[in-house]
Amino acid sequence: MDYSREALDEQATGDDPMHFFMKWFSEAESAQITEVNAMTLATVDADHRPHARIVLLKGADERGFSFFTNYDSAKGTHIAADPFVALLFFWKELERQVRIDGRIEKLPAAESDEYFYSRPVGSRLGAWASPQSREIPGREVLEQNYERYQKEFGENVPRPPHWGGYLVVPQRIEFWQGRSSRMHDRISFSRNEDGSWKRCRLAP
Repeated sequence: MDYSREALDEQATGDDPMHFFMKWFSEAESAQITEVNAMTLATVDADHRPHARIVLLKGADERGFSFFTNYDSAKGTHIAADPFVALLFFWKELERQVRIDGRIEKLPAAESDEYFYSRPVGSRLGAWASPQSREIPGREVLEQNYERYQKEFGENVPRPPHWGGYLVVPQRIEFWQGRSSRMHDRISFSRNEDGSWKRCRLAP
């Protein structure tokens, strides 16, 4: 495949990578890309082995990138042991990808509550019913748990203490635009100690 849609230069990205990310994200939304907010999350376990899975971006602002999950899941266990993670967005239709390296932290409880209570009742019950990442003998365990919590909570499903949000505070953000003959454009931003960003171009 020869990439030929667009180019990327330092003038286009500007000096604020979060602002430019939101511009690209908005363009991806306008392009009606399926699951535009799907991102690969990479973590490292206690044996220093990498693990990756898709999670859904639920917020991006000047602080960083947020998503929600089960704190007791495999990824939650990895994060508790090693708070450095990587994210990757790939928007094939626009011939673009964004790589993010950073430190992860839990979102404030109030933000987790706000998002949890915006979810459908079924999804809220699912957060209680699934012992995420743990081995179970069969699907009937999930269905029995779901039915039990449905009877217990009805429509008023509280947020489980093991469920909530994470914020990835970026230390490095790279924008990749596919170009012809594999002469791709790569613009990278690294955060300085004072919070400002250093921009540079990388060879493809």
